Amino acid sequence: MPKWCKTIVAVLLLPLCFGAVKALWQVLRASGAADTFWVAALSGAACWVVIYLLLPKPMWVYVFGHELTHALWTWLLGGRVKKFKASAAGGHVVVTKTNFVIALAPYFFPLYAFLVVAVFATGYFILNWHAHIVWFHLLLGVAYAFHVTLNWHILQSGQSDIIEQGYLFSAVIIFLGNIMVLLAGITLLAAKVDLLTTLAWWLEGTGQVLHLLAGFL
Repeated sequence: MPKWCKTIVAVLLLPLCFGAVKALWQVLRASGAADTFWVAALSGAACWVVIYLLLPKPMWVYVFGHELTHALWTWLLGGRVKKFKASAAGGHVVVTKTNFVIALAPYFFPLYAFLVVAVFATGYFILNWHAHIVWFHLLLGVAYAFHVTLNWHILQSGQSDIIEQGYLFSAVIIFLGNIMVLLAGITLLAAKVDLLTTLAWWLEGTGQVLHLLAGFL
């Protein structure tokens, strides 16, 4: 798809972005009393931000996760990985299939956060880790803050993934991907609303934006 088409798609998706922001605000308000989740998760995020600001950035860890995310989404979408390289100086993968999801996945799919979820879910159901849920929330906060801060850092320099897909299109897809993760994650972990309610709020917010735009036409 040419970049001008992707720009049009990005503009058409903007109401969905505004609807998602409104839904996220509603989910946050409804989940504000989930102290067990928020105290631990925000503490973990704060700990990581301090580490990020004061210590050398673990770029090899980030680059490895970045390239592995490209590889994982390639496998998920039916492609094959022919070459994989990651180092603190940079990395790349050679794949047999590519599209905008594979190209932009590292910027919206928090791989290490999902690994934390996978490990804890295994321990929770097999090893009875019920008493350790506060550590799960803490580590999840660290992992998601890692995802946000390191992506923000790397996006300060020109990224071929972003340039190839177009800046506006990339920004919209990355924004929607991240906000979908937050909407689903907070809904499930804070357990104050259900996914159908969250989806309804998103659709309602998007409809309000479209109705407002129609009033200007």
